[in-house]
Amino acid sequence: METIFGFCLIIGLFTRRVAFLASGEMAVTYFWMHWGRSGDMWWWENQGELPLLYSFIWLLFATWGGGSFSLDGRLLGGKQSA
Repeated sequence: METIFGFCLIIGLFTRRVAFLASGEMAVTYFWMHWGRSGDMWWWENQGELPLLYSFIWLLFATWGGGSFSLDGRLLGGKQSA
């Protein structure tokens, strides 16, 4: 999943959908692997900074989309779809 999601995000193909799924994957990683294993909720106690950071970054990409230079933007002629 991460390889395919990363490739799609780099070229800007299905950016909103892929970024939303990648954000969910990072959130599950945080809750399951960092918070669940250590029992500590806060990221500075369970070393979960990167999964949380990436989760919010991908959520931002899911909200904004790929932009006009992405493959989605070129295929849609500059129009962004939800």
